[in-house]
Amino acid sequence: MADRVVLHVGLMKSGTSYVQDRMVAAPEELARHDVLFPGTTWRDQVVAVSDAIGVQKRAQGQFDGAWERMADQVRAWSGTAVISMEFLGPASEPGIAAVVGAFPAGTVEVVVTVRDLGRTLPAMWQESLKNGKSWSWREYLAGVRRGEGPGTNFWRQQDAGAVVRRWSDAVGAARTTIVTLPPPGAAPETLWERFCEAAGVPVDCCPPVPASNESLGAASAALMRRVNDAVGDLPWPEYSDRVKFGLAKTVLAGHRSAEETIGVRVPRWVRRRAAALRAELSRLVDAGVRVVGDLDDLTPVSVRGVDADRVAEQAQLDAAVHALAELLRRDTAR
Repeated sequence: MADRVVLHVGLMKSGTSYVQDRMVAAPEELARHDVLFPGTTWRDQVVAVSDAIGVQKRAQGQFDGAWERMADQVRAWSGTAVISMEFLGPASEPGIAAVVGAFPAGTVEVVVTVRDLGRTLPAMWQESLKNGKSWSWREYLAGVRRGEGPGTNFWRQQDAGAVVRRWSDAVGAARTTIVTLPPPGAAPETLWERFCEAAGVPVDCCPPVPASNESLGAASAALMRRVNDAVGDLPWPEYSDRVKFGLAKTVLAGHRSAEETIGVRVPRWVRRRAAALRAELSRLVDAGVRVVGDLDDLTPVSVRGVDADRVAEQAQLDAAVHALAELLRRDTAR
């Protein structure tokens, strides 16, 4: 029986891919430290968690009994097990109860990674583009401000106060930890070190891995809006395979260094929302929730770069030519 089950309830775009890639790449090293990252691939955790909380709309896999099979693997382990999946963040109370109830009382701990709204907003906008949407940056911001359209999903995923409260109610404040993403310019290992401290696993249990799920450059983001308008009739499985992963996350992400970054000037309403969020998390900390990092890390800061809605046509053409050339090379190699 696992001594500890650590649920990494990462808010979307809060460094979750970095943690997941690092752990899934080092099963032998983890085992030597008595740590289990269950499943053969991270996709196994996606399917299992989807099965547990009843969210199977877009995850692809064999759901029948997937959660119970993973829970059996965890229960058979002697040591620490870590499950990391963004779907856990907005899980409903019945879904949370199903996940926590799969393990003996007192063994489950929760780690919630949280990122400042200034960096989260453009990252979530880009994620919407990778999932078939074509909102402009201004349309996206307006929806988030009103809590309508794109804002509905944004706040379901990013209301850190509500997420921490639901999970701390389920496992207890003393077993809940908030990890803040370090501010821009921090040492590359800082997030990993904070996560390991929160999860109670050795820092040296997993060697560094190349970054994945990189953000898009400004030109590629603009290009994705146009692509989505053109292929909106594709069924989701084909879109996910060919566009989300085949184009956006692989080909266009690799062109990021050749593009201007997306500039963000933090609006006053975002600063107000960030201050309210920090105050809510402070109240949860006063109630016993632990923090690794600093809640001041959640203060949004502006980022220099190009206006995402005014990217030059030539830059978009350059990104499109890069994508076409890379896709042709890959098709030829196959």
